[in-house]
Amino acid sequence: MALTYATPEQLAAWLGTAAPPADAERLLARASADVDAALLTACYPVDSTGAPTRPEHAAALAAAACAQVEYQVASGEDGTGAAARWSSVSAGSISLTAGATAPAGALDLAPRARLALQQAGLTGHGVGLPW
Repeated sequence: MALTYATPEQLAAWLGTAAPPADAERLLARASADVDAALLTACYPVDSTGAPTRPEHAAALAAAACAQVEYQVASGEDGTGAAARWSSVSAGSISLTAGATAPAGALDLAPRARLALQQAGLTGHGVGLPW
């Protein structure tokens, strides 16, 4: 089972709102999957459930997940990738307009999410044991 790196309460604090969005758990789960994809070859200590054992890594993963949700909400994305694929779709006489964002299949990681991961030392190195 995939980990979710942040709680709805952490997301609300990140967004500066009194309450998290109604679908915060779903958004955070998808954002956490995006973070995992960005860290495909990263090595860092984890416990038996796969959760990071170092507080700075846990904090960076939570920040990255929250930043990813914030980025997706701001761009009109719902975590499915569909918003990046099409900017306009019609049905009568079919009319599609490709989106101007990330190409289909590419991970569109929020800049602030990437920064949180970089500052914690989770990116920028090959496979190995950095600790």
